[in-house]
Amino acid sequence: MRPGIAAMTRSSLYVGTVSHRRLRPRDHEFRYRAFWLFIDLDELPSLATRLALFSHNKGNLFSLHDVDHGDGSATPLRIQVEQHLTEAGIVLAGGSIELLCMPRTLGYSFNPLSVYFCHRGDASLAALVYEVHNTFGERHCYVLPAGAESDPLRQHCGKRFFVSPFMDMDMRYDFNVMAPAERIGIAIRVSAADEAVMHASLTGVRRDLTDRALLRMFLTIPAIPLKVSAAIYWEALRLWLKGLRLRGRPAVASVGSFPGQAQP
Repeated sequence: MRPGIAAMTRSSLYVGTVSHRRLRPRDHEFRYRAFWLFIDLDELPSLATRLALFSHNKGNLFSLHDVDHGDGSATPLRIQVEQHLTEAGIVLAGGSIELLCMPRTLGYSFNPLSVYFCHRGDASLAALVYEVHNTFGERHCYVLPAGAESDPLRQHCGKRFFVSPFMDMDMRYDFNVMAPAERIGIAIRVSAADEAVMHASLTGVRRDLTDRALLRMFLTIPAIPLKVSAAIYWEALRLWLKGLRLRGRPAVASVGSFPGQAQP
């Protein structure tokens, strides 16, 4: 990458931690180091050209493939996200869409949660799209309007997608989001009958998206999607050993969007 090019792009890295704490029926907690790409979808062509260690829809040390997100097709992600927003009655009028996700690494990809920050033409935040992935190869999008400007942004929706065999479906998600800047933070409260069941969060500090930074991430937090997949199964084993019973998986639901309600 040419000197100074990172300052010319909105895209960046966030380096930090992901943590979960289950409150009932058993207390269970874990915390891991992680990092995420924060990609302005309109910058993908130039990023893939300027970075030696990152590619779009091609193999590399790190990459972003459209088929790893959205409906799994080769349809550009911007088009897919705009379709979700249109169905929810949200119009961007050409505003930017930024994706927070873990990169495909050495050909392997897994993202428990990807988040699209969707802006209007005047740069105001219009909506967030939370794309949830489970270990059964399924994905689901929750489209939540941003509502009144606030930082942190508070949103909520009902659970519509099976994620963990240790969690019931009749639950609610409350999101508390710190707008991406020098830091980012996304906190999720999972509740049932107005009682908290679990708290999850990701926090990160911004880093310029450069080849040097990518190489550093590969050396210090290697194979991040594989690490996340292994951690999910390891924590599931720990929960099972603590006596939690498995819930049956409902019929497979197609990937879709369910407009939620922004919390005042």
